[in-house]
Amino acid sequence: MAGKPAGAALRSVSDAAEAGGSQTLKAQLGLRELILDGELAAGERISELWVVERLGVSRTPVRAALLRLLDEGFLDPIPSGGYAVRAFSEADVRDAIEMRGTLEGMAARLAAERGVPARVLHAMHAVVEDIDAVLADDLSEAGFARYVALNERFHRLLAGACGSAVVERQIDKAVRLPFASPSGFVMVQSAGSDAREVLVLAQAQHRAVLDAIVHREGARAEALMREHARIALRNLERAFDSHAAMGRLQGGALIRRAGRQA
Repeated sequence: MAGKPAGAALRSVSDAAEAGGSQTLKAQLGLRELILDGELAAGERISELWVVERLGVSRTPVRAALLRLLDEGFLDPIPSGGYAVRAFSEADVRDAIEMRGTLEGMAARLAAERGVPARVLHAMHAVVEDIDAVLADDLSEAGFARYVALNERFHRLLAGACGSAVVERQIDKAVRLPFASPSGFVMVQSAGSDAREVLVLAQAQHRAVLDAIVHREGARAEALMREHARIALRNLERAFDSHAAMGRLQGGALIRRAGRQA
């Protein structure tokens, strides 16, 4: 029997790899949602078979997804084999936010020192203007959701503006945990009476960082971006002091406060 033409064989391998990658991503995202939504509790051992049945994927992509979530910090390995959902201490969350602020500060400094392409600066200015428009309206739930999307876009653009694939990758890894992401605590803010004031302050910092980058002021850009991350630390304290606010934090059930039982 004649074999497949070389090109067809390569395409088959490529298609199989793409399909496998798609299934792994499906398992990774689905499993992450189950953890963040509280369907899998902190400390709970994960059954591969349960995940297979729950998400409708085979065991191979589930195993690959578990390794990815281990790398992201959502899981702990069990000495006897397998994985359990990780619980996070207050210190873990603070450290994650501080690390994100440090990396984004570095990205802002590099962007200012190296210069940013005009198209990227244009995109960053456009996002800032869109956020201004959101803040000019009443902050309904839809308004907060719009702010979250625009805020995340600004931070993604900043990470890409630094001109360093290494730094951009590390920022991407740092923000995967919901507590460390730039918008992780925005919905927590919506429970407060000063929600608009906090977002207005954050937006002023966006503009200041962008201005520092445009004027090639690296040290100023870095300091401003690191200070910007401290808004999340402030909202972390607010979340801990308010049951309603904590309920708005996706994955909040994974956080264990000091002095409380895990």
